[in-house]
Amino acid sequence: MKKFALAAALTLSASTAFAGGIAEPVMEPEVVAAATSSSAGGIIVPLLLLLVLAAALSSGGEV
Repeated sequence: MKKFALAAALTLSASTAFAGGIAEPVMEPEVVAAATSSSAGGIIVPLLLLLVLAAALSSGGEV
């Protein structure tokens, strides 16, 4: 009787290990940081200011 109880206990404990079945792994999407260049904006604005200044000076310098 002890062997039967031991076998029943082992069978029940082994069956609960596989109760959930095999689940598909959940893969989280990879986060990719967008590469931005702030130096382009830092060059364009001063060049535009120089062009406006040069246009103002070439028109005679009078406002």
